[in-house]
Amino acid sequence: MKVLLYAGSLKLVDKSGVGQAMKHQKKALELVNIPHTLNSKEEYDIIHLNTIFPNALWMAWLAKRRKKKIIYYAHSTMEDFRNSFIGSNLLAPLFKKWITFCYNHGDIVITPTEYSQNILATYAIKRPIYNLTNGIDTAYFKKTKRGRQRFRKKYDISEEEKVILSVGHYMERKGIIDFVKLAEKMPTYQFIWFGYTNLHLVPTNVKRALQHKLPNLHFPGYISRQELSDAYAGSDLFLFLTHEETEGIVLLEALAAKIPILIRDIPIYKEWLQNGQTVYKGRTIEDFEQTSKDIIEQRLPDLSENGFQLALERDIRVVSHKLMELYQL
Repeated sequence: MKVLLYAGSLKLVDKSGVGQAMKHQKKALELVNIPHTLNSKEEYDIIHLNTIFPNALWMAWLAKRRKKKIIYYAHSTMEDFRNSFIGSNLLAPLFKKWITFCYNHGDIVITPTEYSQNILATYAIKRPIYNLTNGIDTAYFKKTKRGRQRFRKKYDISEEEKVILSVGHYMERKGIIDFVKLAEKMPTYQFIWFGYTNLHLVPTNVKRALQHKLPNLHFPGYISRQELSDAYAGSDLFLFLTHEETEGIVLLEALAAKIPILIRDIPIYKEWLQNGQTVYKGRTIEDFEQTSKDIIEQRLPDLSENGFQLALERDIRVVSHKLMELYQL
């Protein structure tokens, strides 16, 4: 059995969760010694597709003609396409039809969570749908004193200052507008958002938020994986205000890094993440402001060790064996 991890249009998704998921899949295959390639010109038995671009669909069509097995990884739904880019809400119904068309070209469809599996089950997808986490390398995202020092030195942050961190594209769906509002309401805390989206794709309300100049609000852009690990180690709170996800790889990273976490209380995390046990949750700006302060000032218990145990359940070493089982269906 040899797997082709199709990397067409990788540059378009390399800095996204999909890009990270592809790296995790490669690592998983290495861990269980499954031969694999990124070169579509090599021979293969199974093709693993992660994107819904036309070139991926073309590869699925070629693979079917050659009687190869096709795995479609469903990272996207119509629900998490909304409130993303200019025109995304208008295009959402067409996007749903397109991804349904793409996913129906797989022999099986894999999606990261039971939540996204249930959403996809309402689409006209005629293939079996399984859920399997994107996974996380818990050995990599470790909280270290050295990482904390590197992060704070690079961004000129003293040990006494408190840092609230978030990571993601510049999207309304990701909660960036609320993040800016909180920075304005909490001037004694440093707010840092890592990630980047081409501003030509960003709607006006998000551009307005990005242009909001505050001395404690920072948008350094996209950073390397190592720098991001340092950022988790050097921050005091991971604030994840997303309105919709199929999983949220950065959340897995934060759990692995043992950083206190505050998230928006949305359906995907209802069963998996328990409020006051593994993370803290909020629904309103007032919730986020008060709970952030209570976590940072240690008026609430530290749940990071409990969160880390959840990350271990999704460790890439566990995922690799489950992925191999799905390949063998």
